[in-house]
Amino acid sequence: PLHSPLSRRRGTVLTDTMVDGTTLLSITATIPQINSFGLQAELAKKSSGEVTAPELGSSHWGVLSEDPFWIPTSLEEREEYGEIEGSGDCSTGVGNTALGYIRMVRERKGLMVEIEGSGD
Repeated sequence: PLHSPLSRRRGTVLTDTMVDGTTLLSITATIPQINSFGLQAELAKKSSGEVTAPELGSSHWGVLSEDPFWIPTSLEEREEYGEIEGSGDCSTGVGNTALGYIRMVRERKGLMVEIEGSGD
């Protein structure tokens, strides 16, 4: 039951072992920091309060291979992802994790967030 919140937040479970002599389960996983907000509350809810204090620490960083402002230009790309109408932050956003992160940060800071296809 604890793996689903991690995988939903783009986490990867590295180890999953029982602690000798106890009923405790030790899970080591990596999760993007931006997806870790609210993780403790979700784990406590999923485990009916059994998970009380997950230890979170920074281990490394990585660059996303996606271009958040990619716009389909070829006929094949436009057929697959659709036409773009609008300006500014005008990517399709279809499956674009980098653009999703940018929009989450903009929304959290109270900045304008353009929703794909709205043309705002």
